[in-house]
Amino acid sequence: MKKNMIMSIAVLFSLLIYGLPIEAADRQIEDEIIYKVMIDRYNNGDFSIDEGVDVDDPQAYHGGDIEGIKKRLNEKADLGVTTIALSPIMANSENGFHGYWVEDFTEMEEQFGTIEDLDELVAEAHKLGMKVVIEFVTNYVSRDHEIALEPEFADWILTDEVNGPDWTENVVQLNQDNPEVQKFLIDAASFWLKETNVDGLVLHAVDQSSVDFLSNITSELKNSYPDHYLIGDVLNPESDVSEIMENTELDAVDNYALSRGIAEVFSEVDQSPEEILELHKEYAEAGSILFVDDFYSERFTQKFSENGRNSVTTWTLALTYMYTTPGTPMIIQGSEVSMYGETAEDSQRLVPHHSGEPELKEFHDRISSLHDEFPALRHGDFELVDSRDSFAVFKRTYEDETLYVAINNGSESSYIDITDVDSDKMLRGYLGDNIARENEEGNHRIGIPRESVEVYEVVDYEGFNWLLISLVGGVMIVFVTGIIYLTLKQKRREASEQTK
Repeated sequence: MKKNMIMSIAVLFSLLIYGLPIEAADRQIEDEIIYKVMIDRYNNGDFSIDEGVDVDDPQAYHGGDIEGIKKRLNEKADLGVTTIALSPIMANSENGFHGYWVEDFTEMEEQFGTIEDLDELVAEAHKLGMKVVIEFVTNYVSRDHEIALEPEFADWILTDEVNGPDWTENVVQLNQDNPEVQKFLIDAASFWLKETNVDGLVLHAVDQSSVDFLSNITSELKNSYPDHYLIGDVLNPESDVSEIMENTELDAVDNYALSRGIAEVFSEVDQSPEEILELHKEYAEAGSILFVDDFYSERFTQKFSENGRNSVTTWTLALTYMYTTPGTPMIIQGSEVSMYGETAEDSQRLVPHHSGEPELKEFHDRISSLHDEFPALRHGDFELVDSRDSFAVFKRTYEDETLYVAINNGSESSYIDITDVDSDKMLRGYLGDNIARENEEGNHRIGIPRESVEVYEVVDYEGFNWLLISLVGGVMIVFVTGIIYLTLKQKRREASEQTK
């Protein structure tokens, strides 16, 4: 309770110094915290459109819809989410719950609601300071689409076999090097940006796309809608996206190399965060999306639970890394309630919204507040200060702001001495209420318990709060005096009874 109160005061203090959180219109992709939703498997808010729903069939619709998302927007805002990323909303073939069996690129899937429902969702999100982006499929159409059925579109389709998740069995791949296909897709993408108030698009499976096509579509869309986000989804975790980032106007792309590194390191105790920092040197890209869960593999909670790790502790470590290192953090639906899942089918089940631990939800709010309040955590230079065993400290600097992030993934308490902080400065911690002042050796020692984190700001030195110390000392003296008095009184009573 004390730490929560101190954290609230610290955030309020930072608000007074740095001003109110940045407005949605002024945010860049690095300022966002993305929450990724598979609409059908999120939350059922409108049971009147459940004609095709069968929750016992993993290949059928399970009832999630736009209304269900709207009903839980406040919860996402409380977690610090700033952007909702929706799975494809276009009309799909039967049981296309994932959204990738597109039959009509400019019609809304009726299982999810109407375009009017989408507009209402976006309006409600905007009131809460959140943006909404939708996933747009550029590589595939359903085998039931007229493009796949009519001979006149033969040169629109690639004859190569489509490999990937189970849903790829019911699609054909578009020939994006065909100018007519490019125009068709650019027009369809423009439709959603023009006819709705969404804040951008997630281009599906950019690693499977023609780089020339991606360059053209991103250039066209950015020219017409410069304030809208264009984000790249990656289908194959092994794909190299460096060429895509260099030659397109995408704002950000999924970074599987870094994301898997985060999940692997924190899934077990006594692994050093420095291992992820090494991945940063090799795989860091401007505009990296960071995550530890996806819809097609074992959930992070499943992975670390099998190693005996505590849910709140482990998510605290992973979230701190994601929210304080370069990149845009992305939370997959269900992660906020520490959802389990061994397979894609498990990971895609309806979110158990009423489960989860209050401490974890509270930490989401606290770490997102720090991410929001300190520009250095979003835009600052990034360097490793030092590491010891499974304890690492790295520094973020931006203009006149300097923060140190300490992550101890080890099973023992540890410390690292900071040697480049001036003697008239101290380090104030915002997560654990820690203070580091200059010691006799002229260093500022950062020491934290095992499996814990702290984020420090470099601030002007403050002496000890003697008033507070006096008050606490006075209370302790009264407490100890009372204990002594009651003890002596009890002994006199016992002695009196023995003489009777």
